[in-house]
Amino acid sequence: MLKKNVLLFMKGMSMGAADVVPGVSGGTVAFITGIYDELLSSINKFRPRAVTVLFREGWSAFWHHINGSFLMILGCGIFISLFTLAKSISWVLVNHPIPIWSFFIGLVLVSIWHMLRQLPRVNIFSMISFVLGVGFAWWFSGMSPFQEADPDLFVFFICGAIAVCAMILPGISGSSLLLLLGVYQPVLAAVSSLNIPVLVALASGCVVGLLAFSHILSWLLVNARILVFSFLTGMMLGSINQLWPWKDVGADRMTNISPQTYEQLTGESSQLLLACSAGLVAMVIVLILELVAHRSS
Repeated sequence: MLKKNVLLFMKGMSMGAADVVPGVSGGTVAFITGIYDELLSSINKFRPRAVTVLFREGWSAFWHHINGSFLMILGCGIFISLFTLAKSISWVLVNHPIPIWSFFIGLVLVSIWHMLRQLPRVNIFSMISFVLGVGFAWWFSGMSPFQEADPDLFVFFICGAIAVCAMILPGISGSSLLLLLGVYQPVLAAVSSLNIPVLVALASGCVVGLLAFSHILSWLLVNARILVFSFLTGMMLGSINQLWPWKDVGADRMTNISPQTYEQLTGESSQLLLACSAGLVAMVIVLILELVAHRSS
């Protein structure tokens, strides 16, 4: 039991680390580590019936009903990761962008392979859903950020409700959504400085958004699982548009370029070998996580 709980805590840490990075989704990590369905199912238990269980059968029955131990251990891992790794990940992204973005691409590619294995069959509708997912994520990742100079607490609440929906969707990054909404830097600053009013507003929005959206997503996974999986897999592939390590930074947007063009434009090394190595390391880590998850189940 202790080993299982430690492993679940580490999965939460991995999800939290992923949610800090624009372009990477904690939902992707949940899928990789085999806890996605249980996570959605547990969140989905927060319905009026849960209140009935609490008052009629007591706290113990309520805790069991909502899978409280699972949510508490996973949530602790996520929040500890968010508060301890936010500065470190931001520093790595600024100082070593090429290998770290390559690492995330490796993570996404092996995750796509993992999700494709979940599809029992492929038909024309699942293929269309996949293409739509690619197109949506590609369009989303190419949008220009909205500039919010001084967001108030209500803005943080709304942004939290919107971003948390993306955080549980593989392929759509909650951090990217915060970036587009113009509050990514203020949120990071609030986490780093423990700005309690902002964090409470953001967390409240996250709770409301999570409870509302998880019901919809759970229903879709039950009634249209193949189409949803195909769409989510497509979104993961489309998210590579944002993760691409070599970019030409313009005045108002960044354009993806080849490693060779990057060297010509910047006069700096493309670090191609290091980038490929980082991607391979990510793939190996995911395969190990899958193996551990399979054995633990």
